[in-house]
Amino acid sequence: MALQSWYKDWFGSPYYHKLYFDRDEEEASAFINKLIRHLGPEPGSRMLDVACGKGRHSKTLASHGFSVTGIDISANCIEQAKGFESENLDFYVHDMRLPLWGNYFDYAFNFFTSFGYFKTRREHDNAMRTIANSLKPGGIFVIDYLNVHYVEERLVHNEVKEISGTSYTILRWDDETHFYKKITVTDAAAENPIEYTEKVAKFSFGDFTDMLSYQGLQVQEVFGDYQLNPYHIKESSRLILVVKK
Repeated sequence: MALQSWYKDWFGSPYYHKLYFDRDEEEASAFINKLIRHLGPEPGSRMLDVACGKGRHSKTLASHGFSVTGIDISANCIEQAKGFESENLDFYVHDMRLPLWGNYFDYAFNFFTSFGYFKTRREHDNAMRTIANSLKPGGIFVIDYLNVHYVEERLVHNEVKEISGTSYTILRWDDETHFYKKITVTDAAAENPIEYTEKVAKFSFGDFTDMLSYQGLQVQEVFGDYQLNPYHIKESSRLILVVKK
């Protein structure tokens, strides 16, 4: 599998969701609920969930009564997400690098490092432009990304996880610009082991500030974890930016 297209197959794989989300759903919902309490959106606010996956986090947003749209590049994910659709929740297959509705949403969210996996900086700029243009003037964008400095110092190079009878052998490494993760899935239901290789850009706080300001977005707040504690460059596990158009 070519590294530049790893996300197209991996994000739609059931193994991806079992590895990352099935055990962390409670923490994810708690974070989103805490974030909403902090932001205090007006009732009926329009919200965009960028790279929404199967839509569970969009569903959490919609449970507060907001009008939520989720987009994802994976047709398989969106097919499953549509099972959650309701009067105030809908989903579409969409590549975040391509234009979307303009000046439409009050809030946009990109949760759990669902960014940084395209091949070129121009593609990432295109994605950021899509998000910026989708917001109304004064709209808020929240991006939740890994903290590069924290991960660099704590990179676990080899790991094996057993989840519901499936084995995940994980090999991690990095270079100056990216983190890599090779995941070998061994499942009795599959004839042979399945391999995926993730590639995620080492975007720092400064990188995001540049990308965001180029699109007319200004950072308002910075948090370092899902409890919304202050960001510390070496100690925080996450880089969570609250940005205003």
